[in-house]
This record gives sequence, structure tokens and C-alpha cells, in this order.
Amino acid sequence: MKKLLVEGGNSLSGTIKVSGAKNSVVALIPASILSDEAVTIYNVPNISDTESLIDILNHLGADIEYENEIMKIDNKKLENKVISEELSSKLRASYYFMGALLGKYKKCEIYFPGGCNIGARPIDLHLKGFEKMGATVTIEADKYTIKADKLKGARIYLDLASVGATINIMLAATKAEGTTIISNAAKEPEIVNIATFLNNMGAKISGAGTSEIKINGVKKLSKKGIIEVIPDRIEAGTYIIAGALKGDNLIIDSVIKEHLEALISKLKEIGIPMILDENRITITATKNMNPVNVKTLVYPGFPTDLGQPMQVLLTQINGMSLFEETIWENRMGHVKYLQKMGANYNVSGENAVIVGATPLKGTEVLATDLRGGAAMVLAGLIAEGITEVYDIEHILRGYENIVEKLSAVGAKISITEIQ
Repeated sequence: MKKLLVEGGNSLSGTIKVSGAKNSVVALIPASILSDEAVTIYNVPNISDTESLIDILNHLGADIEYENEIMKIDNKKLENKVISEELSSKLRASYYFMGALLGKYKKCEIYFPGGCNIGARPIDLHLKGFEKMGATVTIEADKYTIKADKLKGARIYLDLASVGATINIMLAATKAEGTTIISNAAKEPEIVNIATFLNNMGAKISGAGTSEIKINGVKKLSKKGIIEVIPDRIEAGTYIIAGALKGDNLIIDSVIKEHLEALISKLKEIGIPMILDENRITITATKNMNPVNVKTLVYPGFPTDLGQPMQVLLTQINGMSLFEETIWENRMGHVKYLQKMGANYNVSGENAVIVGATPLKGTEVLATDLRGGAAMVLAGLIAEGITEVYDIEHILRGYENIVEKLSAVGAKISITEIQ
């Protein structure tokens, strides 16, 4: 077991390079098994979720080379085996093997996926989509068995614009007979990244990034697919918020600004000084900040994954800010630890009234989930004294080299073993 030690009060200057997107790579790796040829994925972040997916591919018999952010995957020896609870429970995105294995073999057996405890996170929409294409779903003792004699294209309307369901249905539909249309599809950039990868392998997908995606099924994916993982907009946003808190011309490099428009707009409203260049953002902290209202929404709205880090910034603004979480029903686990550090919160369900500015003091806190853990790190950067963050395995699932990146720009942060 390990913990993070963060000493607050240090300015951040220099450059942080953003890694490949966690939310892309966790689907790109399972998607690779649909190909009949070897594939290459560039800009793969070295995070624990990547390692967990490699473990699943190794279990299935894939040959994998992973070095210097380049992953080569050859699935010629792949076997359709049961994915055990030990493997599937390590991350939520293990469910993408449902769509990929169903599309390739017309059968998948996998135990319930794991991940952060940020709400019920049902996968009903995924399963309903598979059933629409002709699959049957059996659930017994937390094991899902999904199989079909054949998969047929269908028109599928998603009650919620779910990223996971959109991608999973897209994976299954790639080799289905006929045409599948996903209506009310999620529009996130990561979906475009996965669709591009599938098309590079020989799929016929159009409309990714819009509310309607069309997949014309093909019999084989016989091209040597190559893709580069897009920059991680959530990692970028987290470090941009760090810059708003303690930046002194802090440069966040390798970003796609269009993916961050909701955050950038809100920071402008607050009054944060920023310089926007082609693929980098320079940010400096200021004490002249305006209180704001923040409401999380599906893309292109304000990202739920940046809600918890954003709340740390709200504690430092003079006046009353309002925060509303509309995506997940358990995104407030971090609040009691910010309160423990000195933040002034009034929480009702997933809504919060935050009154600032309040000085924060370092203490012992928990990373309740991936993004809640990021919020604790940000709070530690501005707190007086030392903040000890426990359960950091959550953080390491999604932030590549977070200690090294923050240390390089002036933060005093380290990982230590718990005695």
C-alpha cells in the first residue's frame, strides 16, 4: 500500500505534457481484437488501467509489445475464454470486451466490471443494444454470458447518451450483418478516436461525434490498423485547474483546445489569465476570481470527470459558487475531506453551495475515486502543510506519472510506502 505526500504552497511553472487519453485507450485495446491483422496504437499512457487490459489480452492469448508509449497487438492466437472476476473487477472498461468478443466470436463470458464507486453505473443500455442485434444475455452469479447465432444490424435508441454503451454497441455492430444505427449516441472525442481506429482496420462507420452513428457491418477487418490515442482532455483539464490554483505561467502542452471548450469558458468567466496557443495553454493563478455556477453535462457540456477537481478551485473564490452534478449520483465522496481541510460546503444530494475563499490545511485524506483523488492532490497543492492522500491506486488508474509531472514544475509531491 502506498500514499501520496503533498506539501502545499509551491508555485507551478514550466511545462506539463499531456498523455494519451485514458477514456480512449481503455476502449482501443479491446477494440483491437476485432482485427484479423496486427495493430499498432501510439501515445498509449502507462497507467494501471492499461496494465489491467494487457492482463486480459494476455489471458486471451494475444501477443503484445508495449514500449515507449507504443503498443503492438497481434491477436492471431486469441482464444475466446471466460474473463474472470479477478481480471474484470480491476477496471470499469473491462466491459468493452463484451462488445468486442461478441462481435468477433458471437459469444462473450465475463464477470461484472469494476471501477470507481461513483454511482450505480448500470450497463442495461449496453445489454439492450446487444439484444436488439439478436444476442441473448444470461446473468448468473455476477457472470454475464452474451451470445448470438448471428448478429444483425438494428436501429438502437439510447435512453441516455452513454459513452460506454455507444462504444460497446459500435464494437459489436462492426461485424454484424446489415446496418446498425445508434440514435442519441454520445458525442465525446474518445468515440471519434475509436471509430477512426475501427475504420482504419476496415470497418464502415460514419457519424461518430454526432448524435447518430451508422455502422455498415463487414465480414472481416483485414487491414493493419494504426491509431494514435488523442490527448487526455481530463488530465489536461486537471492540470489547467492546478495552474488556476498555483500556476506561474504554467504551460499545459499537447492539448486539443476544442475538447476543453466548456472548461476554458468557465475559467474565463472566473477571470483566470490564460494564453491559448495552437496546442498548448499557459495559465497563471490570480486572486481576483469571480464566483460561478457549474453544472456537469454530457459532452460538449462541462465534464463530470472535472467536477471534483473544479470544486477545489471554487473553494478559493471569494463569494458563493454553486455546483450541480447531473451525470452520476455518487460524485460527492471527496467533500468530507475538503471540509476536513477547511472548505465551506453545504451539500444536498449531488448539489453543493461552496462559499470561499477558505484557506485549506493539510491533513490525512482518502482518494475516494479517480477524480476525487485528483481533487485531493489539487487541494494539497494549495493547503498549508502536508496532505497525506491514501488509496492512491484510484489516482494511478488514470494519471500517468502524476508525481513526476507535478514535481518537474515545482510541486513538492512524492509517493511513499505505508508502514
